Amino acid sequence: MQLRQLGRSTLSVAPLAFGGNVFGWSVDEQRSFELLDAFVDAGFNLVDTADVYSAWAPGNRGGESETIIGKWLKRSGKRDKVLIATKVAKWVEHRGLSPMNIRQAIEGSLQRLQTDYIDLYQAHADDATVPLSETLGAFAKLIEEGKVRVIGASNYGADRFAEALKVSQEHNLPRYESLQPEYNLVSRAGYERELEPLIREENVGVINYYALASGFLSGKYRSEADLAKSSVRGGSVKKYLNPQGLKVLAVLDKIAAAHKAKPSQVALAWLIARPGITAPIASATSVEQLRELIGAAELSLTQDEISALNEASIGF
Repeated sequence: MQLRQLGRSTLSVAPLAFGGNVFGWSVDEQRSFELLDAFVDAGFNLVDTADVYSAWAPGNRGGESETIIGKWLKRSGKRDKVLIATKVAKWVEHRGLSPMNIRQAIEGSLQRLQTDYIDLYQAHADDATVPLSETLGAFAKLIEEGKVRVIGASNYGADRFAEALKVSQEHNLPRYESLQPEYNLVSRAGYERELEPLIREENVGVINYYALASGFLSGKYRSEADLAKSSVRGGSVKKYLNPQGLKVLAVLDKIAAAHKAKPSQVALAWLIARPGITAPIASATSVEQLRELIGAAELSLTQDEISALNEASIGF
């Protein structure tokens, strides 16, 4: 499998990342271990999580995903085969990007992950109350101490991300080597209009979330009645159940049939083929589902197929 350089960093990433938001939420510890083993054994290496995952689940407080990953790292002995990406800023325990908060947050993440370093440490959301030079300076100290290898950002607008890159250059500070935006076939405009030109010009890596639009692009949801299939995801995909959304599914179906593949694999293959995208993030709750997703990395779409998907999803 051909790895991809993440931005200008030293990290080499397989073309699909595993979303660790499901750990401790929709999958238990044992299933999480099985998924992680299957993912890494198949040659993939980037696991994305956050300190806040999965605080939203009943009975959780946050930190559950990192804790499960840490137990797996200790049990499996596969630390050198995986890149761990986690985030700071959104958890109520460590909200924001002040230097003190970053310092406290990473110590907790390292302890839960049972590791001495984090490969990719990301600002989970912008914090306009803290000067970018202070935030980046705090990340720089963590890199100097060997606790972080590379830094990235999530949910930044184009203007603010461009400013962060400028501050890094002007103050000789580490720069954000990756961006984690929402991006998929039915959520294109927000990323493509402003962020995509910037990241391609600056050679920033992209690990986009909601790669399958909360499951809509799997083809599982095609009518209002289908929303009941998932109490977790159903409400999130209702907004895509319109003529244009169904048109996208129809094109996915046609291309999937031609390749004897699944619509989800085609949707991910479209992302993997997009210039500037390093590795879309996708989650699975079973090994069978995971194997279907990672099959996307072996699916090569023709230019005509990519154009058909582009045309069907114009306006999203």
